[in-house]
Amino acid sequence: MSQRERTFTVAVAGATGAVGGAMLEVLERRNFPLKELRLLASERSVGKKLKFKGLEIPVQVLGKDSFAGIDVALFSAGAARSLEFAPAAAEAGAVVVDNSSAYRMDDDIPLVVPEVNPHAIAAYTKRSIIANPNCSTIQMLVALKPIYDQVGIKRIVVSTYQAVSGTGANAIEELKKQVHDYVAGNPLENKVYPHQIAFNCLPHIDSFLPNGYTKEEMKMVNETRKIFEDSAIGISATTVRVPVFYGHSESVNIETRNKITPQEVKDLLKDAHGVKLVDDPQNNQYPLAVDGEGKFETLVGRIRADESIENGINMWVVSDNILKGAALNTVQIAEILIRDYL
Repeated sequence: MSQRERTFTVAVAGATGAVGGAMLEVLERRNFPLKELRLLASERSVGKKLKFKGLEIPVQVLGKDSFAGIDVALFSAGAARSLEFAPAAAEAGAVVVDNSSAYRMDDDIPLVVPEVNPHAIAAYTKRSIIANPNCSTIQMLVALKPIYDQVGIKRIVVSTYQAVSGTGANAIEELKKQVHDYVAGNPLENKVYPHQIAFNCLPHIDSFLPNGYTKEEMKMVNETRKIFEDSAIGISATTVRVPVFYGHSESVNIETRNKITPQEVKDLLKDAHGVKLVDDPQNNQYPLAVDGEGKFETLVGRIRADESIENGINMWVVSDNILKGAALNTVQIAEILIRDYL
């Protein structure tokens, strides 16, 4: 049987969640070569049916015995469930692609952005687990990889503007309700976030660490160094939650090792895999969160020289955090895995 004709049995753990549902959408849109699709979730979701290619597939309970005959297991059920069930899936013979934070910084588990370090997938054999990076890290590195390869990057300063969907369905509902209550003149309640999110910006994603940064900020620092395989690169991140439903935006400032002009950056990114250049500010064309929603590409624009340093470049980067930041990146890893390794 030729490589093209091969099909695979795939499990989606956390299938009823926002990212799990997006994984099903991506598998269908990209025509992943499926033999069988097994949908797994917690006991409260058992009996639900999810649509896939016109069929209704019942949800089964996620357990340690759920992975017999599975080739690839896509996990988006949270770090706790990944720690509990991913080793069982690997033991059963599946290769796990995990979307949680559970394994990202383990030395013997590859952390992969397909446009950046696909070669790292080869190390999956150590534990049969591959980690998917944090959503904000993924889009930044998709944009920076061509520049890094061309002239090197000495330092990155990034500020993110992250959509509430990154927190989950409850956060989406909280923003909707707060907007409605604000317009109606009713008191605003906040349960998901420590402060009102409607018409506000919260410089607080995840918990604060002793160094004053949040876990989200240090994820960007540590994951970037691991993916680029560059422990010397300087990185400072500030991550902010904003009242946007879908699509993370980032202001990225880099200091390159060698000189590169804004036009040379545009020329690099114009043909870069996974990137769409949107950079015509004279005609009000630049990346917008609303334009990134539902798109597979990472949008990059507002490319300009940082005039305060010799080798500085500024840019604005936007991506759908549920797609490229999670589901799409996971499926892309699986595609390379089945094409080159299984």
